[in-house]
Amino acid sequence: MKFGWWTTGRDEAALVLLRTVIHSIKIGVIPNGEIAYVFCSREPGESKYSDDLMAFAQSYDIPVVSFSAKNFRPRLRSSDKEFWRIAYHRQVLERLSEYDADIVVLAGYMWVVSAEVCNKLSIINLHPALPGGPVGTWQEVIWKLLDQDADDTGVMMHLVTPELDKGPAITYCRFPIKGKKWYSLWEQFRDKKKRIGLKAIIEQEGEREPLFSAIREEGVKRELPLIVQTLKALSTGKIYLKDGKLYDSSGKELLEAYDLSEEIEAMIK
Repeated sequence: MKFGWWTTGRDEAALVLLRTVIHSIKIGVIPNGEIAYVFCSREPGESKYSDDLMAFAQSYDIPVVSFSAKNFRPRLRSSDKEFWRIAYHRQVLERLSEYDADIVVLAGYMWVVSAEVCNKLSIINLHPALPGGPVGTWQEVIWKLLDQDADDTGVMMHLVTPELDKGPAITYCRFPIKGKKWYSLWEQFRDKKKRIGLKAIIEQEGEREPLFSAIREEGVKRELPLIVQTLKALSTGKIYLKDGKLYDSSGKELLEAYDLSEEIEAMIK
């Protein structure tokens, strides 16, 4: 199975992700998998991180296509972001037209893709919540979990659609955020919330809030393993996508996302 790899390469984590997936392919953890190309929305010289990422991909003879989003018609981006998004991604599709990929993975790609791209390519992305869970940034997701007094959460890979973060989930893992190790953190949080309210906690402590921080740590632990296990499931045919729907190896349509919790927990142990 050929994967297209879209990234902005904005930090070290983007390189770690690419390195891990390439290594997983090389040692057979993702059998029958291949990165057909890497697309970077930065050009050489824009950032050390993206430069290192592109050089790393090229060292494995993976074709790299770079096209700066930041430098593409900045006045248009300021005045009409939606029109800019369409124009930029048409250029991206044109530059990638010679490369073939079964599925595109958004791996730290920091731009919202256009509807045209969603309709032409099968694209998957990571979202730090369970299927049907909170939408938004990872920070917004965790604050919603705390406000809801949630019992568990998770991480999912979902199909990218024109409606942001609303595409159907294809894989996920679940983990508890209640129980013995969480008891004191919840008690402290509930007490603060009762005294000063959630808004004040967000303003005064933000990501330093202990329960918030602990949930984020558990989620991050599982993000990279979920990406690897999802690509493994796709490359082995355990699941596959066709016309925006998910099927298992027997050809049966799956009406719910594929649960990889057991595999993920085994990896992080």
